[in-house]
Amino acid sequence: MDITSSLFVFLLATFLGLEVIRRVSPLLHTPLMSLTNAISAIAIVAAIQVMGGKTTLGTVLGTLAVIAATTNIVGGFMITDRMLKMFKREPHKSE
Repeated sequence: MDITSSLFVFLLATFLGLEVIRRVSPLLHTPLMSLTNAISAIAIVAAIQVMGGKTTLGTVLGTLAVIAATTNIVGGFMITDRMLKMFKREPHKSE
């Protein structure tokens, strides 16, 4: 696949992803965040494969993709943890 086709697929996937995420109800945000963490993990594996290519452009873009996906995973876990802490009950203090 040449670079033009790859960029075209990337742009289509980006716009499709934005439309799907934009239409999600706020109540589904935490479960969706867990799903996007799994998808980002798959993206990291693909980005590592791209980094192993023989072109400088592939290495740079692969490195940027690994950084972006890792940031997304870490941020997603932090947000999910924060939201789950909101639903924890305080222990009762016995007098």
